[in-house]
Amino acid sequence: MASTSSLLFVIVGKNEPLYEAEFHKSGSTLVATQQNVSSSSSTSTADSVTRQNYFVLHSALDLVEKAQWITNNMYLKVVDKVNHQQVSTFLTAGNIKFMLLHGGRSEDSIKNFFTDIYELYVKLSMNPFYKYDTPISSKNFDTRVRAIARRYLS
Repeated sequence: MASTSSLLFVIVGKNEPLYEAEFHKSGSTLVATQQNVSSSSSTSTADSVTRQNYFVLHSALDLVEKAQWITNNMYLKVVDKVNHQQVSTFLTAGNIKFMLLHGGRSEDSIKNFFTDIYELYVKLSMNPFYKYDTPISSKNFDTRVRAIARRYLS
């Protein structure tokens, strides 16, 4: 199944997605493609799978908001499971959500991935040129997210 070999990572702000990246397994390496937050899609099969993945993540937002009141942990683990896919979530102190749609990865690798992404996000948010809760368009941020994904999710 194509959806299990791909991963979708989204950073969600208070009202909109701030960053999106889709990772595909190509042989033994992980290839990342950044998605434009406001991109228009064509009608191919790959796009319908991508739309379905975004729908799964969007529907998991309600479960994330429910889970955030149950635990004090920032790492909420798997909050939703749909068709052999799982949604893991990390919630920052500023209520920014890091969401990863995957086909069942180890908890340790996902937690390490989120921890490194959180450190990267904190560094970005301390930048005086970045306005909090706005889409992230930094090429450097994207490059580092790809490297972190290759390290922990491949």
